[in-house]
Amino acid sequence: MTYIQILPGAVSEIIAASADSGVLTLADRYGLMAAILDEFLEEEEEEALNRLLRRVIRGRIHVVDQISRDR
Repeated sequence: MTYIQILPGAVSEIIAASADSGVLTLADRYGLMAAILDEFLEEEEEEALNRLLRRVIRGRIHVVDQISRDR
């Protein structure tokens, strides 16, 4: 069985970058998916993910199909 492990601090980085740019990229979404599937996601990170999702729902952050923000 293959285990998915996200890099330490990656969730915080994705959230901060998305808040700054107002964009959630495809790579960001895959990183967040890996974080959600991680059984050891800390409560703080889970709450931050919920805040990020609320921002997406409210339209403050746009979901785009670009791989990264550099394009």
